[in-house]
Amino acid sequence: MTRVAAVDCGTNSIRLLIADTDGHSLTDVVRTMEIVRLGQGVDVTGRIAPEAMERTVRVARDYAQRCTDAGVERVRFVATSASRDAQNAAEFTAGIAGAFAEFGTVPEVVTGDEEAELSFRGATSVAAEATPAPYLVVDLGGGSTEFVLGDRQVEAARSTDIGCVRLTERHLHSDPPTEAEIDAALVDINAAIDEAAAVVPLNRAGSLIGLAGSVTTITAHALGLTKYDPERIHGAELSVARVERSCDALIHATREQRAALGYMHPGRVDVIGSGALIWRTIVRRVSAESGLETVLTSEHDILDGIALGLA
Repeated sequence: MTRVAAVDCGTNSIRLLIADTDGHSLTDVVRTMEIVRLGQGVDVTGRIAPEAMERTVRVARDYAQRCTDAGVERVRFVATSASRDAQNAAEFTAGIAGAFAEFGTVPEVVTGDEEAELSFRGATSVAAEATPAPYLVVDLGGGSTEFVLGDRQVEAARSTDIGCVRLTERHLHSDPPTEAEIDAALVDINAAIDEAAAVVPLNRAGSLIGLAGSVTTITAHALGLTKYDPERIHGAELSVARVERSCDALIHATREQRAALGYMHPGRVDVIGSGALIWRTIVRRVSAESGLETVLTSEHDILDGIALGLA
């Protein structure tokens, strides 16, 4: 077994997984997340804001120390949508390289296709044998959403530029969002799904598996949890109707109502309405095209894919 660490730095959060692996399975040692909003304003300015960069590098230094304390042998740091879009991404990656200098880790700004493949590998690494293939894995992030279809291998994948942070900043400014704001966001969401569907045949999905914080938070709402419980969320299979009801509730809730929910991370309060709008639209579209009546949620995602690749 090799002790490895995977870091996934997205538009909204930065996450760390320290695990022991033989290349086929993972045993978690540490799995943690901080919301740093690296993508703050990137959709408008094209640059990572100085304060967002400072927040993220500060957490990266803490993660590097945790890796040292845990006796990690190898670290892989993957940055996704916000870093792909930013004109000053090189400045950010230099800061991260400094934080992980002890491990010689050079941060990778991966393409959308690479992100999709890593997410697929992580999600399907723990898929139950009874889960019907092919799997349609949807990774709903802060700046992008990946659609990946496959069984043991990826057959088709597409990364699209919709995410809970990007669409909140672009469209959803009222509390709660107005119908006009929701309609404007839906134009972008449906265009992105059309773009994905041109490459990824949604009608072939044997199972729909949703990943990342928006999806797991919506699942916590649907399950009626009073606090965030990853063991209950992971592998939860919900009806399409139940998912839609939870999405509707979160879309139309006020900020105060969302913040009062026991399972809601404080850093997700402002963007969960947008995430719910994206997820509701995707679930409806996939259900209509594939005939699927249920949706699966996975707590295993790109982090697991990154870690497995280190063995």
